[in-house]
Amino acid sequence: MASAKIINKKSLEFLEKYLNNPSPTGYEWEGQKIWMDYLKPYVDEFITDTYGTAVAVINPKAKYKVVIEGHSDEISWYVNYITDNGLLYVIRNGGSDHQIAPSKWVDIHTKNGVVKGVFGWPAIHTRDRAKEEPPKLENIFIDIGAKDKAEVEKMGVHVGCVITYPDQFHILNKDKFVCRALDNRVGGFMIAEVARLLHENKQKLPFGLYVTNSVQEEIGLRGAEMITQTIKPNVAIVTDVCHDTTTPMIDKKKEGETMIGSGPVVSYAPAVQNKLRERIIETAETKKIPFQRLAASRFTGTDTDAFAYSNGGVASALISLPLRYMHTTVETVHKDDVENVIRLIYETLLTIKEGETFSYFD
Repeated sequence: MASAKIINKKSLEFLEKYLNNPSPTGYEWEGQKIWMDYLKPYVDEFITDTYGTAVAVINPKAKYKVVIEGHSDEISWYVNYITDNGLLYVIRNGGSDHQIAPSKWVDIHTKNGVVKGVFGWPAIHTRDRAKEEPPKLENIFIDIGAKDKAEVEKMGVHVGCVITYPDQFHILNKDKFVCRALDNRVGGFMIAEVARLLHENKQKLPFGLYVTNSVQEEIGLRGAEMITQTIKPNVAIVTDVCHDTTTPMIDKKKEGETMIGSGPVVSYAPAVQNKLRERIIETAETKKIPFQRLAASRFTGTDTDAFAYSNGGVASALISLPLRYMHTTVETVHKDDVENVIRLIYETLLTIKEGETFSYFD
């Protein structure tokens, strides 16, 4: 396991299909179906909830429960206002970046299917370069080729339609994965690969494993908040992305130093249970898995916080995947890091014994 390659042809095809499928916050279910279909041979049963979180369960009858978790939603936009001359103004659904919008193609999701559009922008010739207006929420707009509001409505576009970017999966220089929505469908991919490896290696776990793909993380950890009440786990190992801080215009004194290609990132934060975190670090050291460290101040800003503070307190920890250009359409991760996050979660699970409390007082 320590040096074997994990991602194979079938899993790479799944990753590409899963990333390319749009799953904006609040509309995750088609992506969840792709994810569940891939996991079906490796697990015993599925749990789904009212808002679309999907959980693949191994050993469902076991009393002691361990969660490994990622989130399935991607940032997007909503149609907010339609002008008389047929242009669309938007609001965010999650932390969508206004700076990258101009000149991007978009997919507007309607009852009758996708309507294409573009984020327009005034030509350089027409702008006052002495005092240029930067892109901001108030001035970015979408053009769908309609002459007026009536034509927009005839095309099936209305206030509340959700909008995603159509950018697809690419591999850069053989070992960098590039796509929108790596934050955090790559997390769903990594936990699915853990389940696959457990099955293929015939590992029998002494506990129930709940492979959890939560919805609505991008608007406040909401899916995790809901599903943890359903599962009531004893332990949660969460995976999300964190920043590669070695690219331009990022202050390492503020953001810390983490980079793609240097391994999974283990977080220090009040929500991270220290004994569980140390177990992860010991596992990385024993299995010679490279890792990096990251300090968070008050909260991790990930689903770790939702699990940790639920059900009277759940021992929770965070293993992050370093990523460049978060919340853009060219999010970039290193294949080696993806495999090492999978490896670290897998190997850590094999150290957990039934009934462990991780209590500081035992």
